[in-house]
Amino acid sequence: MISLRDITLAYEHQIILDHISLDIHKGETLAILGASGSGKSTILRILIGLQKPSSGQIFLEGRELSSLSEQAWNKVRGRMGMVFQYSALFDSLTVGENVAFGLRQHTSLKEPDIRRIVAEKLALVGLVGIEDKMPNELSGGMKKRVSLARAIALNPEIILYDEPTAGLDPLRSASINELIVSLQQQLKVTSILVTHDMTSAFSVADRMAFLKQGKFQLIADKETFKQTKDKDIQIFIHGGMLPNMEDYKNEVE
Repeated sequence: MISLRDITLAYEHQIILDHISLDIHKGETLAILGASGSGKSTILRILIGLQKPSSGQIFLEGRELSSLSEQAWNKVRGRMGMVFQYSALFDSLTVGENVAFGLRQHTSLKEPDIRRIVAEKLALVGLVGIEDKMPNELSGGMKKRVSLARAIALNPEIILYDEPTAGLDPLRSASINELIVSLQQQLKVTSILVTHDMTSAFSVADRMAFLKQGKFQLIADKETFKQTKDKDIQIFIHGGMLPNMEDYKNEVE
């Protein structure tokens, strides 16, 4: 469905992405993994047209996107929903107004229809009757759910998640992971997840791609990731789960 071909992004002498290629299949959930600063979130910005690569091509169902005008990109973005890191809700708007934001900006729906859709999307993420609450009245997990309801309000074909479990405790993280899987099954969307949370990645992804120093070291299914002998990947996978990281580094070396 989505293809990146030989994408490079560089600022002066700093290379962020180094000739990467990636195919994302229709209906799958792909997790892009890597340490902070590895370029993971940059890939999301390129996919949604907020960052133009230095070179390379982006395809959506065979259509080349990297040379599109901003107006044409806006139409493409209408097929995508974005769940931002730390939710990025508008503090001055109610929950209902946050979820309705895209509907009011990009459709000519009447208010009764907008309110109905808002209620439906909130119910899909397990929130009922909170349209009049303000973001500062919500827990971190509830904010994530509202952000997800906003992302699916326009019935996107593709959902992009930027660190969806960031800032959440393990219980709330598990709840968000379950919700991502549930929505994937119900809505049949294509999902791209950027994370360094391995529990989240193994919980929700069909395939994973590991990014280091601007290049993909491995793109494969979860079982292949578990079995790989690549030292960098094994340390990354287990680093957040082991009490003594130095012992593990010595073991894999």
